[in-house]
Amino acid sequence: MPKPDPTAAVVIGAGLGGLAAAMRLGAKGYQVTVVDKLDRAGGRGSSITKGGHRFDLGPTIVTVPQGLRDLWAVCGRDFDQDVKLVAMDPYYEIRFHDGETFTMRGDPAAMKAEVERIRKSDLKGYEQFLKDAEDRYSFGYEGLGRRPQHKLWDLIKVLPKFAMMRADRSIHDHAARRVLDRHLRFALSFHPLFIGGDPFHVTSMYGLVSHLEKAFGVHYAQGGIQAIADAMVKVIKLQGGTVLLGQEVDEILAQDNRAAGVRLGNGTVLPAAVVVSNADPGHTYDRLMRNRFKWRWTPERLAAKRWSMGLFVWYFGTKGTSTQWRDVGHHTIVVGPRYQAHIKDIFENGKLADDMSLYVHRPSVTDPSVAPRGDDTFYVLSPVPNLAKNPVDWAAEADRYKEKVAAVLEERLIPGFRSKITESLVFTPETFRDRYLSPYGAGFSLEPRILQSAWFRPHNISEELPGLYMVGAGTHPGAGVPGVIGSAEVTAQLIPDAPHLRARAYRMAAE
Repeated sequence: MPKPDPTAAVVIGAGLGGLAAAMRLGAKGYQVTVVDKLDRAGGRGSSITKGGHRFDLGPTIVTVPQGLRDLWAVCGRDFDQDVKLVAMDPYYEIRFHDGETFTMRGDPAAMKAEVERIRKSDLKGYEQFLKDAEDRYSFGYEGLGRRPQHKLWDLIKVLPKFAMMRADRSIHDHAARRVLDRHLRFALSFHPLFIGGDPFHVTSMYGLVSHLEKAFGVHYAQGGIQAIADAMVKVIKLQGGTVLLGQEVDEILAQDNRAAGVRLGNGTVLPAAVVVSNADPGHTYDRLMRNRFKWRWTPERLAAKRWSMGLFVWYFGTKGTSTQWRDVGHHTIVVGPRYQAHIKDIFENGKLADDMSLYVHRPSVTDPSVAPRGDDTFYVLSPVPNLAKNPVDWAAEADRYKEKVAAVLEERLIPGFRSKITESLVFTPETFRDRYLSPYGAGFSLEPRILQSAWFRPHNISEELPGLYMVGAGTHPGAGVPGVIGSAEVTAQLIPDAPHLRARAYRMAAE
């Protein structure tokens, strides 16, 4: 293999983290090539169109638009000129099994009234929870989440603060200490499920999500998250970069004990002085570095980690329903009869239960482009066990489980929808394993428990091979759109500018 050009960089994976890393590398003067096995950029944030329905496959909301605006600004561009964000109001509605509801809004007065309606005596505790969330945001998100955490000292020096904030408590335990009503406890603690965490075990630091919602709102990108991914590709190309789709990286190559490029599945070699992997750390270390000795992230150690839950996602389009179900908005959470016991079935027992909680995404109420005129596009997500323990045979079970999901939807949210379906597509944990190369079909890589976060997570700068860097859900700071975009920001702090930009900086400093 030829010695790589010192300005050449390769990014493995065109998920949002990989695309954000490519943009930042382009701004640092590198000639970037992004490689992805899918036919659309975006990774989990990509889309599939069938019969005029565009199905956004993964994330559906933007909670910290400033992170995207900062990314665009680094590249000398204006995010809001490339992507249109729509502020949601309400953010979402939670429908409980007993008929109670909780509607999340950005207006503090509306939220005060909502809490008082459910349990007036919990208002003081709710307001204290929001103050706690702001403290956790300042420390956990701005302080830790936007800085590298690859040195042990980075962990040691913050331990007193962790102890003071009782990071050892779970987010549900923390919510339970603030409010007594079980509906409010759910509303304040369920958010980690959207980044792959068990609310009864992940750290109370994830209370910061409530502050993200309060401070920044909840937004939808017109055109879906796919529109953000497409806009990122546009920036990369304007920087002179290349995005190769439908090509899978087979191996990370090394030269003189340093990352030196990648080999594609078709045998093509792409030399590079910098390699960034947006693939899951499990796939990166187990598969892409299968021919190298690993001292920390061995197959045995990765297998022993706790992985996030799996996802059963049903995408379907309905004919002539845009004026039906007027009480069903853009985001709805349908809660099953059990909370803690159901979560235990998913994360600890590996049991596919008969009951379920569902997240229902109906983007057609906000974005007409997702469906033919007069029609609806839906996305229904059910957390399920991953494939690590007692794996479900989804080839045999998927249709049966879909019927169970349909029965819940018929009874509690969109009666009569089955007769209106025109397009249908199902993803199971097996799809996530095969499509996204996710170990055990996990929806969000490693579960974000306290001993699998920050320094304990696979580092942004690889411990196994100099010149290799990591971005995406499986590294620091973690999953979710803000997390994966933030992982690129952290990683960019660890990669020096391309040599010609460094030389120019030295000249300017000397002058």
